[in-house]
Amino acid sequence: MRRAVFPGSFDPITLGHYDIIERGLTLFDEIILAIGINADKKYMFSLEERTRFMKEAFKNEPRIKVMTYKGLTVDFCRTQNAQFILRGLRNPGDFEFEKAIAHTNRKMSEIETVFLLTSSGKSYISSSIVRDVIRHGGDYTGLVPDTVRVNK
Repeated sequence: MRRAVFPGSFDPITLGHYDIIERGLTLFDEIILAIGINADKKYMFSLEERTRFMKEAFKNEPRIKVMTYKGLTVDFCRTQNAQFILRGLRNPGDFEFEKAIAHTNRKMSEIETVFLLTSSGKSYISSSIVRDVIRHGGDYTGLVPDTVRVNK
């Protein structure tokens, strides 16, 4: 079984993430959406909200699992018997950043990182942009799956 981990904070999940996940299902038998827990980071949405957004978005897809983890992504991959890390790239800056992480992960493990380019119509979307739109009362609904609801 080809199992991949798609790690991130998903604060919140965006249509860019959703695009990568859907397309990743054509490559992998199973994808674990791994929400990283970082006590030093301030999130807009609680861990419970982020988990719920993702579980609801993929409730009809049995090949998607949503989990949380602490520590190194490669260690989490090992515990889940995942051979791949899935990452999305929006622009050249993402590539340079993600390349360094992928090389480090490969040096520490046998886990390969697979990059998918975000579809052009979604490449401008980032969680930080979505959070900014939400903070300023803008219409965020065209940037996230329908499962993301703001009650703030």
